[in-house]
Amino acid sequence: MASILRILLAILLPPVGVFFTVGIGLQFWLNILLTLLGYFPGMIHAVWIIARRAPA
Repeated sequence: MASILRILLAILLPPVGVFFTVGIGLQFWLNILLTLLGYFPGMIHAVWIIARRAPA
């Protein structure tokens, strides 16, 4: 259930979804940069980070 909420956050505000998944780190700052360069690259990166770290 938490992963679904994170994915919804990643669609609305990509850096927030990444922050709740990995905290403030390289992936968070990379996502902010991607989101500033274009909304869709940031969103795709955020969903990828969340899906990669989701429990099996």
